[in-house]
Amino acid sequence: MNNYSSDNTAIRYKAHVSIFGTTQLHLRNPYIIAWWSAAFPGFGHLLLSKYLRGYALFIWEVIVNLNAHVNHAMIYSFQGNIDAAKEVLDTRWLLMYIPVYTFAIWDSYRTAVDMNKIYLLAEQENHPYNSFTMGAIEINYLDKRNPLVAIMWSFFIPGLGQLYIHRILASFFIIIWLVIFFYYSHFLEAASLLLIGKVEEATTVLKPEWLLLIPSHYGFAIYDAYANTVENNKLYEKKITNQKAFVYVKDKR
Repeated sequence: MNNYSSDNTAIRYKAHVSIFGTTQLHLRNPYIIAWWSAAFPGFGHLLLSKYLRGYALFIWEVIVNLNAHVNHAMIYSFQGNIDAAKEVLDTRWLLMYIPVYTFAIWDSYRTAVDMNKIYLLAEQENHPYNSFTMGAIEINYLDKRNPLVAIMWSFFIPGLGQLYIHRILASFFIIIWLVIFFYYSHFLEAASLLLIGKVEEATTVLKPEWLLLIPSHYGFAIYDAYANTVENNKLYEKKITNQKAFVYVKDKR
């Protein structure tokens, strides 16, 4: 088993392969990271592999958003009913929601900028990193995957694209919350009613405050799976190139 990262001789590592997934540093657009945090707090941090912070902000968003009735207010706003939107908002929760929502955007942008700087330093150091790991419950290794396949599986069920590229923690989190959103929004129930032509019943059964959480969840799962597949492929190609160069130098000696 390769485990270069256990020798602690490097100041910074570009990547680490563990049984739960491949974590790596690479250049990211801070504005895109901030945009995903604006779409749903926590997503920007998950893109940066800052899982604990991302999970905390995500769960906060769900709890406080629903209790502040932010999505309800958005629906009334879309309909042009501004007075109803103001009436439905619960200021006891809303005043907690705004600072944390703003923090998620700011912190994800700041972290992306910092991690880009760290990546450039790690790239200069170019220390070896492990490409294979094996444990009692899982095996993970660097390999080339098809980004379109990752998109396809994420489109069918968000989280499957992450499983395809072995992002276990992100996959479980996305799938579990998708089930929660589907259940409380009655989305699948409404879809089945719509298929048999019962449009009015399908509309009635939907819970819009939960339904509005699903599009961002879907979009993030697809983007995350695609972006990480592309970056994992780059990491794999660099590893192969470095190994070939090492073998060439060794043979020349």
